[in-house]
Amino acid sequence: MNNQTIDGQLLFAQNAITNAIQTPGIAEPLAEFGYDNDRLIEGQAKYLKAADLQTKQIKEYGEQYSATDALNQSRDLAGKLYMTHLKIARVALKGQRGVMESLQMIGRREKSLSGWLREAKAFYKNALAIPEVVPAMSRFSITAEKLQDGLDKISDVESKYNAQLKEKGEAQTATQLRDEAFDDLQEWMGDFLEISKIALEEQEQYLEILGVVRKN
Repeated sequence: MNNQTIDGQLLFAQNAITNAIQTPGIAEPLAEFGYDNDRLIEGQAKYLKAADLQTKQIKEYGEQYSATDALNQSRDLAGKLYMTHLKIARVALKGQRGVMESLQMIGRREKSLSGWLREAKAFYKNALAIPEVVPAMSRFSITAEKLQDGLDKISDVESKYNAQLKEKGEAQTATQLRDEAFDDLQEWMGDFLEISKIALEEQEQYLEILGVVRKN
């Protein structure tokens, strides 16, 4: 659903229900058709629930966008360092096919984030674990400490990826709950407005207070 459309409909419902409760000339005729104060309060509760969930949905999507930005920044930083280390490793370990395979150095890089993380973690973990790698890399000033720093940055990407997935799930759940509450409110409002047109048929000014514009 379009948030601007929802916000407009929520504002309309808020004004209509509030004015119906607070305006005696509206409340009394409506009560004769079953829309007494308790029933209007019921509608108001539906509005408040939908409005609250709309606010929460906006918040959750904001958090998802923030998590995505943090992930992208982390991946960009880690990715640049990883590619530098990878290029140097291809020089330092040239001809050592077994080691290069263990470090996932052969072939193109995975495009998916999950595949990229798997390759990058294998590179750093095996680089630190295979005895001949660090001495070979150190000849080009890539020490064990620098390789560990690279691994730490990859781990940070993974952590932020998991955080983004969590926020994405929460945003989707918030949207579903908001939509359900909004649909419930819209159903209640549909009946309310139709009855209002009947109860206030001869009182056009009160229909206008409710925001109801009848077609000529």
